[in-house]
Amino acid sequence: MTLGIIGLGLMGGSFALACKNNYNFEKIYGVDHNPSHQKTALEKNLVDEIIEFDKLVKCDVIVIAIPICAIICTLNDLAKLELKENVTIIDFGSTKEEIIKKCPTNIRPKFIASHPMAGTEYSGPEAAIPDLYENKVMVMCNIEDNNNYQLNIAMEIYEALKMNIRIMDAHEHDRHAAFISHMPHVVSYALTNSVLKQEDNEHIVALAAGGFRSMARLAKSHPAMWRDIFESNEENLLDAIDAFRKELKIAKKLIKKKKYNELYRWMESGNKLHDIL
Repeated sequence: MTLGIIGLGLMGGSFALACKNNYNFEKIYGVDHNPSHQKTALEKNLVDEIIEFDKLVKCDVIVIAIPICAIICTLNDLAKLELKENVTIIDFGSTKEEIIKKCPTNIRPKFIASHPMAGTEYSGPEAAIPDLYENKVMVMCNIEDNNNYQLNIAMEIYEALKMNIRIMDAHEHDRHAAFISHMPHVVSYALTNSVLKQEDNEHIVALAAGGFRSMARLAKSHPAMWRDIFESNEENLLDAIDAFRKELKIAKKLIKKKKYNELYRWMESGNKLHDIL
């Protein structure tokens, strides 16, 4: 089988490397509109060849690893091509409900809506690493709408990459992702913006210890990608932000009223997360 990857950044590039090490594709093709990405992908041996979009008709598996709005447009463009009859189309979008709803009906049975719970704060093909997906969760949504053939191909690849497969409804996925993945990015951007508006560079460098660096790490993520994610999951994200604001208000009130024993218990309840993770 041959693999075509649309988008040769962190996710697409790392998937290419993982497949080269763990799955026996005859050839891996890359599609990317950025000439610099194309050059780096070839230099790093992420893909065997760069091709034009319409040449994806020769691929058995097509993976779309680009921002959400572009995924939706790409699915519509793929639906117009004379793809292989048994082609498997996979996307790595961070939200699923909107993408599934807007997927053209003629390719929907062949389209495996997936979300790898993996990533780093870095972007571009330079950031690609071969073990990004190993032991990470791959969420597959609304698989009841898929053909068995495409479903089995996708699962076979994910298992070869040592991923842990979870099946989930798209609406349910987006709700959980808003709280566990998307809202923490908002918080990280808010933290870094608040610090940058209050502190000069010298003091940030001098005083930024592990705690701040850990919380600020997500704010290094590419704004273009996260803008699309926030827009696509707006309602759930607003609910998550409201829940976070409620907890901040509790902390502020307890500090202001000097109720430090209650504050201790509030923090202690947060420690319970360590029993889960």
